Amino acid sequence: MTGPRRLARRACLALGLLVARGLAAQDSTPVVPALAALPSPVALARDAATAADLRDSGPSVALGRVPPAGRAPWWAPAASAVVPGAGQFALRQQRSVAYVVAEAFLLVQYLVAQRDGDRERSAYRDLALTVARKAFDGRALGTWDYYERLEQYLESGAYDRIPGGPVDPATDPSTYNGARWRLARETYWRDPNVAPATSSAEYQRALAFYQHSAVTDAFRWSWRDAQLQQDVYIQTIRSANRSYQRAVNVLGLVAVNHLASLVDAYVSVRIRRYGGVRMGRYSLDGVHVGYAPPEAGMAGTNAGWQAGLRFSTP
Repeated sequence: MTGPRRLARRACLALGLLVARGLAAQDSTPVVPALAALPSPVALARDAATAADLRDSGPSVALGRVPPAGRAPWWAPAASAVVPGAGQFALRQQRSVAYVVAEAFLLVQYLVAQRDGDRERSAYRDLALTVARKAFDGRALGTWDYYERLEQYLESGAYDRIPGGPVDPATDPSTYNGARWRLARETYWRDPNVAPATSSAEYQRALAFYQHSAVTDAFRWSWRDAQLQQDVYIQTIRSANRSYQRAVNVLGLVAVNHLASLVDAYVSVRIRRYGGVRMGRYSLDGVHVGYAPPEAGMAGTNAGWQAGLRFSTP
């Protein structure tokens, strides 16, 4: 038994020496490095301000908040101007996704509106070709103004009432050509109901006006006995106008999305590099984009995205 007891005493002695050495090493550790690990007052103040901003934002979940420091490439605003959200992606901001999604949605809406307009334009052109122009074998495509005239007048009228020799304008004012000749007479003749000599300057000026604005026989049309088809034509051409106008409006929103992304990236770069953007007595020192869920227990409240700028005064 003496062997095991001796081994136990030696083990206890070795354990005691190890504990003693550990205590001695702990007592000799400098205090300054431990204090240096504590956060500085500036960091504590910054964290407190960030926490206050998050608390003031209410139920919204802050996304893409601009940090006080970090990567701020100077070219981020230019990238956002070309591709919305590219500058925010370079700045590592989550709201870059919002710009990209908005851009994709708007481009899809533009393509849809443009497709609808093209389809409706083909429809009213085919209707004019197969109904209004069928009796005159007109095949050439007209200008936009030409198809607008088909909407306004039942018939174009003959360009030259008596073929051969000089042009004899249409005289029926209910037709398009007849209305143009009446306007020419009212503009250039002293008395629109009394024709001057055909060789006179006023007659030649009126005739030149008529020849410039009247519809030739290659584009002659008539909706007579086809008023129902003309009504369909009018509705189709107006629908095409609305589709093209919608496409133009969507392009305007695309431009706004580019501009908003550019300004957002510029403000973020200025904040990270120089601490803010001065605007007179105010300083723009933050951009906030967040999602606000509906408030619990509040009927009629809707969730939605929120965006805003944070200003401060000296």
